[in-house]
Amino acid sequence: MFRRTYLALTAAAVVSGTTAFAMDKKDIVDTAVEAGSFTTLVAAVQAAGLVDTLKGDGPFTVFAPTDEAFAALPEGTVEDLLKPENKDKLTAILTYHVVAGKVMSGDLSNDMMAETVQGGKVTIMTEGGVSVDGANVVTADIETSNGVIHVIDGVIMPK
Repeated sequence: MFRRTYLALTAAAVVSGTTAFAMDKKDIVDTAVEAGSFTTLVAAVQAAGLVDTLKGDGPFTVFAPTDEAFAALPEGTVEDLLKPENKDKLTAILTYHVVAGKVMSGDLSNDMMAETVQGGKVTIMTEGGVSVDGANVVTADIETSNGVIHVIDGVIMPK
């Protein structure tokens, strides 16, 4: 009897712990903010008016450039993109980093094409490391409550 009760309580604790963990996961935006290495990306998402979208149900796959990736762009590029008159261009660039659905690294194959929310297609390569349109994936599979983030070392631009 004691053994059966112990097993039932352990199973209940595991199930409730799993549920609590799933509920504790942050969405894509909150995860990026908390990481601290995406301040430029977060500022751009805010300037483009995409916060509510990326906090939505999803699921989304985001190829997230780091602050260093944005810093590598030609001088003045980020400041120019953040101007209100360039909102459409900024939105196009940001949505080019987003794929509808949850695509984990195990789902990728070499020379794979993925359609972005922007409408263009990114090329994913897996030989010698994973890259997206030439930007290297430096951290993969950061799961969020509404999708997944893959950190990249470059800003990819729509063709």
